Amino acid sequence: MHDLVVIALTSPIIIGVYKDKKLVETISSEARSSEVMPELFNALIQKYDIKHIVYANGPGSFMAIKVSYIFLRTLCIVKNISLLATDAFYFNNNSPIKAVGKLYFVKNRDSIETETLREAPVMEFTLPQQLILEDFSRESAPFYGIGAVG
Repeated sequence: MHDLVVIALTSPIIIGVYKDKKLVETISSEARSSEVMPELFNALIQKYDIKHIVYANGPGSFMAIKVSYIFLRTLCIVKNISLLATDAFYFNNNSPIKAVGKLYFVKNRDSIETETLREAPVMEFTLPQQLILEDFSRESAPFYGIGAVG
């Protein structure tokens, strides 16, 4: 059995394949999630027996979050795969995430808020080398953060 981690909030899309909770393969694509996810997952489903899919449920690009959630949720229902989620800060060492203009999402303890930042911080999403499923929630609904941006 394998587990997948999907970070599809910005470009590039990153997918990690885990065997026995260890990262064994990384897939990256600069293509739009709506165009590349069906193709990537078709290949992954044929190659691996997938038990869990973990995804970053926001904040980030509204459209990317929406596409990821709908695609992954549907796939998990059809293939009887468990869908888990966490916020994107888990994958970028709690760095600010671009919202709009000079507005960035920041995580303060347990809340996600927006702040205006003068300089754009360097932000990179990375996959964990070890997958700890207990770090993720079965509550997989997207976090858009739109109220704070509006």
